[in-house]
Amino acid sequence: MSSYVIIADSAADLDQAMVERLGVEIVPLSLTMGDKTYKDWPDRRELDPKEFYARLRAGEVATTAAINVSDAREAMEPHLKAGRDVLFLAFSSGLSTTYQSAVLAAQELAEEYPDRTCHVVDTLCASLGQGLLVYLTAQRKKAGATVDEARDYAEEQKLHLCHWFTVDDLQFLKRGGRISATTAMLGTMLSIKPVLHVDDEGHLISISKARGRQASIRAIVDQAAQLVTEPEKQTMFICQGDCPEDAEYLAGLVRERLGVRDIHIGYTGPVIGSHSGPGTLALFFLGERR
Repeated sequence: MSSYVIIADSAADLDQAMVERLGVEIVPLSLTMGDKTYKDWPDRRELDPKEFYARLRAGEVATTAAINVSDAREAMEPHLKAGRDVLFLAFSSGLSTTYQSAVLAAQELAEEYPDRTCHVVDTLCASLGQGLLVYLTAQRKKAGATVDEARDYAEEQKLHLCHWFTVDDLQFLKRGGRISATTAMLGTMLSIKPVLHVDDEGHLISISKARGRQASIRAIVDQAAQLVTEPEKQTMFICQGDCPEDAEYLAGLVRERLGVRDIHIGYTGPVIGSHSGPGTLALFFLGERR
């Protein structure tokens, strides 16, 4: 059986400790704040999340860029050259061009390395939702799955990977065109917090509204309770945009209501956080459907 490596991009928001634990590789996306561009590495070597969110709160604007074909080739080719196959789990095509870049790179490399396999999966996931799919697929690899079997597993599970989240500052959704200026203004005045998810096409969709922060967090757990499968056997991921107390509150509700024992809490990284803002809070789990 040929050896292979799992590669993902940094939109998966996996930190360095988790990357090392899983034995995967990460291709960094980039963001620009002011006159400086940063690579979004898992070890946060170029931009610390707390500094990033402090700058957002101070009014700085961040813009992001997907990986290009050259970035994807640079990540994949050394493994193919060394005789290893590649499974690339890419950020949702509904939110980024990263997947398309990885596909083009894989097509080029297939001609140059015809004896090697290079699969690219459009995860239709984002942030630690993508990260959870990487985590689960890496567990399959460790259990002995071939590269084809790991690819098939990721494809089978991705539309069961539920993303439910809320944001604290509606201005970031307004800036990204997700809500109107009027909605953002009225929502801010009335302390309305949206409850959102990522749909089967990998797009960000607003589902409902809650009055106040704690109500929006409880609404996330309500959604999970309706969709989750065998919660006591699952590992769930929570990501937070510099709001650790809220993340712990959410984790407590999930443990109490759903009986989940294994919860990993991580940061919403700068690339995703540029669009969702400080106070973003999300829960990711496997469900009957998204």
